[in-house]
Amino acid sequence: MTTGPSVAPATGPRIAAMRPEHAEAVLAVFQAGIDAGDATFETTAPTWESFDAAKLPEHRLVALDPDAPGGDRVLGWAAVARVSARDAYAGVVEHSVYVDPAAQGRGVGRALLDALLASTDAAGIWTVQSGIFPENTASLALHRRAGFRVVGTRQRIGRLHGRWRDVVMVERRSPVVD
Repeated sequence: MTTGPSVAPATGPRIAAMRPEHAEAVLAVFQAGIDAGDATFETTAPTWESFDAAKLPEHRLVALDPDAPGGDRVLGWAAVARVSARDAYAGVVEHSVYVDPAAQGRGVGRALLDALLASTDAAGIWTVQSGIFPENTASLALHRRAGFRVVGTRQRIGRLHGRWRDVVMVERRSPVVD
C-alpha cells in the first residue's frame, strides 16, 4: 500500500505516464478511494489486467513524489475510458482521478486533472465526463475549478452497500476541439 504518513512533495508532484510498474501502487490508491466510501460504486479494485484493458493507454497518468527516494512514490492517478464504441462518440471519454489519502488537499488532484485535460485536448477529445457522488464535495469543487459543469443529478441510480446513491454528472467540453 502506498498510503502512509508522508506528505505531498514541497515542489509539487511530477506527472508521468502510468506504466505497468506503477500497477500495485495505482491499485492501492484506487482501493483507498473505494474504502473511503464516496468515490465509486466499485467495492474492490480490479486486477491490473482488467484496469489495463478498460483504460485508454495514451491518457493514463500518475503523480509521483519527486522528494521520495527514487522519486517514484505514486501520490495519485488519472485515466480515461471510452463511453461508447460508436463513431459518433469517438471524442467522448469518462475519467477517473484518485489521490492517496496522505496527499489529499495538496494540489495533486488538480495537477493530475490539468495534465489529463491537456492530454485529451491534444488528442482531439471534445468531451470529458464523470459521475461523482454528491457527498464527495472535494471532487466536485476540484472539477468546478478545472472548468467542468454540472449536467444534472442521476437520483438513486445505484446501490452501494445496500444504500441508494445519487450521482452528479459533470462534463467539460474542450475549448480547443471544434
